[in-house]
Amino acid sequence: MAEDRLLLWQWLSPAFPIGAFAYSQGLEQPMATGAVRNIADVEAWVTTTLRFGSPRMDAIFLAQARAGADPDLLSDLLLSYATCPERETELLDQGRAFAALIGTITGKTVSIRPYPVAVGLATRALDVPTEEVLSLFLHGAAAQMISAATRFLPLGQSESQALLSRLAPLFTQLATEAATASLDDIATFTPGADMAAMRHETLEVRIFRT
Repeated sequence: MAEDRLLLWQWLSPAFPIGAFAYSQGLEQPMATGAVRNIADVEAWVTTTLRFGSPRMDAIFLAQARAGADPDLLSDLLLSYATCPERETELLDQGRAFAALIGTITGKTVSIRPYPVAVGLATRALDVPTEEVLSLFLHGAAAQMISAATRFLPLGQSESQALLSRLAPLFTQLATEAATASLDDIATFTPGADMAAMRHETLEVRIFRT
């Protein structure tokens, strides 16, 4: 179990080279327009997105993939929920990069899936509780947004890391909920974030891909 946990930390680390640094999950748009300006704004955005947006939905899909649900069904359903082309691109590009790396590490052929489904399939063989997998997955989603804000705004590394630490109880809470959720429990309500992701496609100057 200890070795499996080390593998999990490696695979879900922000340093795992799947290109997560290139995506802001739509956060660049409100930062560019001034709607998100400081650490309080970032915390509100990230917390709301985690609770009610795509990270929660992705966590449920990951848990379902880990539990043995049909990966083709999960992949098609997840992509059908993509609110804009950039969201679909992020899911598929990170999933493709993750599958390639896991294939190289394990020596096995890994099919390309949207990122949460790919993570669920890859971690099936790890002797680690699903709640722990989901906690680290949600931690990575939050770290991705906070990293984007740190690079875009006048935001210090110390306050960014403090924010990530404050969110730890939320990661475990949402992980526990997602681990026992069914596909019928999938729902999101973050219209502001969804509209930001759509508007990001037409920004004249973009640092991030989404």
